[in-house]
Amino acid sequence: MLKLLFRVLVLGLEAGHWLDVHAKRAAHAIWTRHWNKVKAAIYLFLALVIVGSGASFALVSLGPDAARLPPVLMTQDLDLLAQSKRHALEVGKVIDLESATDTSSGSSASSGLSSNSFEDLSAQNKPETPSSSSPLVQDRFYTTEWSRGNDTAQNTLQRLGIHDPQALAFILSTPSTKQALFGKHQRLLSAVRDQTHRLQELSVRWGDEDPNYFNRLTLKRNASGFEVQHANVRFQTQLQVAGGRIKTSLFQATDQARVPDAIATQLAEIFSGDIDFHRALRQGDRFSLIYEVMLADGEVFKVGKILNAEFINRGKSYQAVWFSEPHQPKGDYYAMDGTNLRRTFLASPLAFSRVTSGFSMRMHPILQIWKAHLGVDYAAPTGAAVRTVGQGFVESAGYQQGFGNVVFIKHPQGPLTVYAHLSRIDVKKGQAVSQGEVIGAVGATGWATGPHLHFEFRLNGQHQDPMLLAKQNTPIPLASELKPQFLKQAQVAKTALSGLTSLETVDLD
Repeated sequence: MLKLLFRVLVLGLEAGHWLDVHAKRAAHAIWTRHWNKVKAAIYLFLALVIVGSGASFALVSLGPDAARLPPVLMTQDLDLLAQSKRHALEVGKVIDLESATDTSSGSSASSGLSSNSFEDLSAQNKPETPSSSSPLVQDRFYTTEWSRGNDTAQNTLQRLGIHDPQALAFILSTPSTKQALFGKHQRLLSAVRDQTHRLQELSVRWGDEDPNYFNRLTLKRNASGFEVQHANVRFQTQLQVAGGRIKTSLFQATDQARVPDAIATQLAEIFSGDIDFHRALRQGDRFSLIYEVMLADGEVFKVGKILNAEFINRGKSYQAVWFSEPHQPKGDYYAMDGTNLRRTFLASPLAFSRVTSGFSMRMHPILQIWKAHLGVDYAAPTGAAVRTVGQGFVESAGYQQGFGNVVFIKHPQGPLTVYAHLSRIDVKKGQAVSQGEVIGAVGATGWATGPHLHFEFRLNGQHQDPMLLAKQNTPIPLASELKPQFLKQAQVAKTALSGLTSLETVDLD
């Protein structure tokens, strides 16, 4: 029996070896002699399967990468006469001749119109010879762009889609136009060009010293060349609403809600006395707000101020309303009971950042010794704006060993604040500054291992914990004679905010 089993095993191995040899030979023959036929059979099989299932199929991997293909400009001649007829019917009385006439009997249909009336309408809607100003003959293309710091007249026009040597020469040779295009303030540019990329009209708008007005310079093409007009125009104010839910940070939530950074900064400042936006935010916190945007010729030019806001932090609601005295442009934010939300000091010199080192003992990152940290370090990218936390005057501004570029600001009643490691200083010694004014930018000068702001608060020469500033501030009270008027406005604000409770343009969960 064992011999029989052994013999069967040997025969099996020999058969397997024979099959292996012949399979290799067959595969080699197919690969070298019949591969084209095999490919055709495979493609035929795939086609039958795909067609049978009702799907479409494409061998994408065998084609070129569409992203790397050169752009192809496709043009098509327009039938201006047909477009003119269609335009005339759209703006005039649209008549369906087939349904309005009875072709079988030659009589008018039930619409009650005679054949003469059709002829009259046809004559009325017959287009005249198109003029050069007709939009069907001379197409007009509109482009809007913001100016950039490295702009020249040539690349500005190119970015607007304009290739017009005559317009470029006029701009460069006209001081008022050249000055309007290039200045320290950002410009909003709107251009109208024709289908040959010639400039027809260019509007340049920029901010004025008066925050309620903007400058507008308009360059128009005429028969003899170009004409220039200048005007000082009042902004139009439009209200916007927004809402969001916090997942990681206020900045991320407002960014996802498409809230402008300036409005997000205002929101943080309004509630900075009650909410620590660096450490107290929790996932699920919510905000709702109503704010202004300023329009220049219908285009959003800049943001205004928040009018009403609500922030729900850890289940507690904080509300604010903007209120100013009658005929007074300046005002403040108040809680609904009339408590002023503006404090003597801002909670932080940075709008958005995170605390990397608090007011405590720590291992010095450079000296490598255990040492008291007499301020707070805020992590932020180089160039981030640094604001003074309160009004006062600049006691010192310059470079000091260890601090690098540093600004010292003296405040009323004696407090001194320090802003160190700046990449840029925007103030000078003796200059008066107001609360929230930008005095420099975050950097890594002096003894710093990376970009951050070192901030100190000193009172009578003694270092205090800056994180306690907002909690220790005393609110400024509302004048008693203004209280009735404020309460009426507060009630309107409450109603508006209650309507936004369910508004969440951002849901990051």
